[in-house]
Amino acid sequence: MAAYGLYTHIASNKFRSMLLLAGLFALVYVLVFAGALVAEVVTDGNQTVADYLNRGFHDLIVAFPFATIAAVAWIVIAYFFHQSMIDAVTGGHDVSRQEEPRLYNLLENLCISRGITMPKLKIMDSPALNAFATGLNPRQYAVTVTTGLLKALDDQEIEAVLGHELTHIKNGDVQLMVVAVIIAGVVGFFGELFFRLFTNLSWSSGGGSWSSGSSSSSRSSSSSSDSKNSGGGAVIVIIIAVVLIVVAWLVSQVVKLALSRSREYLADAGSVELTKNPDAMISALRKIEGRGELPGATSAVMELCLDNPREGFSDLFATHPSVQSRVDALVKFAGGHDPGPLPPPPDETEQPAAQEPEADQQDTAPPPLPQGPWNDTGGRAIPPPVPAPSASGTAAGNPLPNPIGNPMGPWGRH
Repeated sequence: MAAYGLYTHIASNKFRSMLLLAGLFALVYVLVFAGALVAEVVTDGNQTVADYLNRGFHDLIVAFPFATIAAVAWIVIAYFFHQSMIDAVTGGHDVSRQEEPRLYNLLENLCISRGITMPKLKIMDSPALNAFATGLNPRQYAVTVTTGLLKALDDQEIEAVLGHELTHIKNGDVQLMVVAVIIAGVVGFFGELFFRLFTNLSWSSGGGSWSSGSSSSSRSSSSSSDSKNSGGGAVIVIIIAVVLIVVAWLVSQVVKLALSRSREYLADAGSVELTKNPDAMISALRKIEGRGELPGATSAVMELCLDNPREGFSDLFATHPSVQSRVDALVKFAGGHDPGPLPPPPDETEQPAAQEPEADQQDTAPPPLPQGPWNDTGGRAIPPPVPAPSASGTAAGNPLPNPIGNPMGPWGRH
């Protein structure tokens, strides 16, 4: 499906995303097949590789409806309770116009300008600079913003961030990402379950047999070669099952990352379309760069954020494109201006060192002025007393000497 503009890119991206999600859902059945192979080896360790594969396919056909029901039930549970689980992890809570009038008005103005349903507004108490959108239907849509973001960004930059998250909602990215995270969670859960089962079997196996209770001592000498061949077939099948589990997990992660990375550019472009201010989006990205880590948040939550500073091996498993590449795209296609990367935030351990110059300034302060010949022998200056006001109302600034009110004489402090 060729794409020639912003909206055709969005439509093309949706089509590819649906295909990727279908493939991601198919990985559940790959895991079921791998589990069926492991179960057949545990049940009978005296079969050939071909027999194990045939039995595994038969078990997959039998378990197909049950696996589908289990996966759909998992999605239904996440459909109704995913926002509660995310709020429990991040500590986000709903806010009203009275509590956050500045943020609420900015979001409402953007929604009114484009006819978008107003999502719920949530605040997360965190010094990190980040935001994310969640929800699977218009009644569940919500935009969560950290308190650190509100303090660090001005109104135009916050408006650009809100436009980015609204674009995710308008383009349907939120639903796809939530479903992708859910299905990838199913694949990861069953993959870990089967891998633990395989690990237990590998430690409890003995004598070339993968069944935990069998012993090779009961076999006759005439069938020793068959036993050896069957043990080799069981090992090969177990290796096939492990490879399927690992490949399914890796593919689920790659698909999930492909969905996330490809949508951030479109969300940035959508924010510029809403706000008509590419410089604000670029400035917001530069301020958020390297400062978006949410303490205690799971990887699934960080994948939904505006920026995810957690990078994978050699940027292979990074869920978001780099801020530099996103800024370059905005400069190239939206005509924005890049102020350049901001200096990294100072560490807490460096704060005492930053306060040392103040102490040095206190140590190098100029000495007090001498008070004239009436100083004491210790060099301590005695300040002159304040003269009492005269009857005519003159104060201490009267140029006429007053020997009664100012015993220091004309050589006092000027």
